[in-house]
Amino acid sequence: MSTKMSTSTYVIGDVQGCYDQLVELLAKIDAITPQARLLFAGDLINRGPKSLDTLRLIKGLGARAESVLGNHDLHLLAVACGARQLHRSDTLGAILAADDREELLDWLRHRPMALDIGEHLLVHAGVFANWDKVKTLKLAQEIEIELRSERWQDLLRNMYGNTPVIWHDQLQGTERQRCIINALTRMRFCHADGSMDFDLKEGTAKAPEHLLPWFDLPERLSQDCTVVFGHWSTLGLVLRDNLISLDTGCVWGGPLTAVRLSDRLVLQVQGPQHQVPF
Repeated sequence: MSTKMSTSTYVIGDVQGCYDQLVELLAKIDAITPQARLLFAGDLINRGPKSLDTLRLIKGLGARAESVLGNHDLHLLAVACGARQLHRSDTLGAILAADDREELLDWLRHRPMALDIGEHLLVHAGVFANWDKVKTLKLAQEIEIELRSERWQDLLRNMYGNTPVIWHDQLQGTERQRCIINALTRMRFCHADGSMDFDLKEGTAKAPEHLLPWFDLPERLSQDCTVVFGHWSTLGLVLRDNLISLDTGCVWGGPLTAVRLSDRLVLQVQGPQHQVPF
């Protein structure tokens, strides 16, 4: 999916149901840039205390806002259709019991997996080293088409699992879809051959030598644009010429972060710790 980037475009990291911090952050943005374009890096809900309020707020922003889908957003859809059970740390009950549940779920199901923002590419987690921007958007669209179709529940039933860990154009069916979803919504570290590792969730300082952050793999084809992503709270805020990492762990006691794309202005709101790391 493509959207124009203007001087008033802000990208916002993982909210995860931290509604109060989001309201405060949006007020900060509005004070500087009224009616700014707002793009969210996914994981709008779950683990924070006000997932329902958060989802309603972002949906209510209408055309002013867009979000890519994160793993927690997909998890909500999977639970809602019976493809997955709730986890002990989930805070999705209010959404599932809400009068406007179906409207909210339908809105979420129609969000993109990746977003083209001019010279930027927004995803929730990462992209394979052999994906350029055009390929990433094309593969994301394959998942979007399924999510918006009558087959969406089948997609969610089959998306769980850690294999395949490496991308090949010859992948088909469920394995192809799962590989795309895992890269876009779960990827952190990769082996030298580009295969994903799902065991290590710490920051880069604790990584063994045989693992690299996906964005540090040599000859990564998406280096010709700036990839913007969330998901990796232990990595935190990273600003490079062709990389913006946004998840600063609001639900874990860190700030909620927004970055203005035109000049890398950083706005943050600190909140209480809602979850203790497992």
